[in-house]
Amino acid sequence: MDDLQEQVEKGVKILREGGVIAFPTDTVYGLGADAFNPKAVERIYEIKNRPEHMPFPLLIADISQLTAVAEPRAEIAWFLARRFWPGGLTLVLPKRSSLPSYLAKGITVGVRIPNHPICLTLIKRLGRAIIGTSANLSGKTTSLTAYEVKQQLADKVDLIIDGGKCLGGNESTIVDIAGGVPVILRQGIIPRHEIEDAFKEYEVINN
Repeated sequence: MDDLQEQVEKGVKILREGGVIAFPTDTVYGLGADAFNPKAVERIYEIKNRPEHMPFPLLIADISQLTAVAEPRAEIAWFLARRFWPGGLTLVLPKRSSLPSYLAKGITVGVRIPNHPICLTLIKRLGRAIIGTSANLSGKTTSLTAYEVKQQLADKVDLIIDGGKCLGGNESTIVDIAGGVPVILRQGIIPRHEIEDAFKEYEVINN
């Protein structure tokens, strides 16, 4: 097997060519592609057998990339991003008007900066956001190892980067801030009380 660096180099090449790869993140193994390649995104829907009305979250490598895909109008969005990124928090924000409809058919988009060197390297080397959905069939158990990804997806993807077991062991926590008032949509790797404590701290600072 190629060493890890060679796997990552190969992964970047596949992303640039419109392929689909699986890779480790700080939560669970992810399934990704260049977010701005519509054929690659469509292929992920097919691989996961996921309904097309359910948009995928986007992964970025730096907070400066956030405004390329979203419009975080509420100041608390920046507060939470600075507090929990990179990490296991997905923020649902108003999408940027220029964002293709196949990435966000509604008015919002989910965004996260993962805290994993392999994942971040892939995004940085590609130079733009990637799809960051869990590497499993829709409704099935999330994958924590490359072997588990292979068990579910087998030869459906172009590459599975084996970066060892994901230490997070749970999907990201999702917080919707599109309406200005934070709403926890999914309890994930970041406990609810940590999110609520951050809400309280923000209110104290701004009142």
